[in-house]
Amino acid sequence: MLETLATEPTVEMPPTQAELPYDDGIPMETQRHKLQLDILIDTIQPWLDQRTDGYVGGNMFVYYSLAQLKNQDFRGPDFFAVLGVPKKERLSWVVWEEGKSPDVVIELLSGSTAKNDKSEKKLIYQNQMRVSEYFWFDPFHPDDFTGFHINSGVYEPIAFNDENQLVSTVLGLTLVRWHGNYRGVDATWLRWASLEGELFPTSIELAEQEKQRAEQEKQRAEQAESQFRQVVVNLLNNGMSIEQVAQATALEVTEIEKMKP
Repeated sequence: MLETLATEPTVEMPPTQAELPYDDGIPMETQRHKLQLDILIDTIQPWLDQRTDGYVGGNMFVYYSLAQLKNQDFRGPDFFAVLGVPKKERLSWVVWEEGKSPDVVIELLSGSTAKNDKSEKKLIYQNQMRVSEYFWFDPFHPDDFTGFHINSGVYEPIAFNDENQLVSTVLGLTLVRWHGNYRGVDATWLRWASLEGELFPTSIELAEQEKQRAEQEKQRAEQAESQFRQVVVNLLNNGMSIEQVAQATALEVTEIEKMKP
C-alpha cells in the first residue's frame, strides 16, 4: 500500500524593490517644481549626514500595500523623509521591506495634481500609509501651504508659529517660505530651517560661504605677512644688522635681504 506524501503549500514571497517598477518616466511638472524638490533635498542632506540613520527621497515610488502594488493614480510622494532606518541607496521605498512608512511627506501642488493631493493622496497618507506629518506647497502660489499631523489616526492641521512657519515635530525642523534666487530662478521657495528659524544652506550657498572664508583667511595671512615685514624693516632701520634680525625673528638671512628697504 503506497502512502500519500503530504506536500506543504507554496508560500509566495512579496516582491522586492529590485523586482518592482521604480521609474514611471514622467518628469516633474515644471522647472520650478524640479528646483523646489532639489532645494528641499539639498538643504536637509547635511543635517541628515550628521545623524546615524535616516533617509530622504524625492519623486520616487512608495509601495505600501501588497494588494495595491502600483496604482496608476498614485506614483508616490514628491518628497519624503524617514528616521530610524539605515542609510543606503534605494530604488524605491517598499514598506514591507523597510518595516515602516515615511515619517514626513511633502507634495508640491500644481494645477493638475492639487485636487488629488488634497483629497485622495491625503487619505492614503492618513489611512493606509499612516504618515505622521503631511505638508503641501504650491511653488507658484506659495500661500497655498498647509501641514497636518496625525492624531488618533486622523490628520489635524498644524498651526503656524509666530513667524508664519510650520514646524515638523517629527524631524525637529521648521519649514520656511523664503524669497530669493535659486539656480537663476527668483521665487518663493520652501526651505528647511532649525527650530530657531535659521535656514539650512543650499550647496551653492555653502560653496559661497567656503569661498568667502578662504578669501578672508587669505586676507588675514597677507595682513599678517605685511605686519611682520614692517617689523623687520623697523628693526633694520633701528640699526640692527641683518644677522641680528635673523636671530631675533628666526628667519633666514636671504629672506631678510628681500625685505630690506
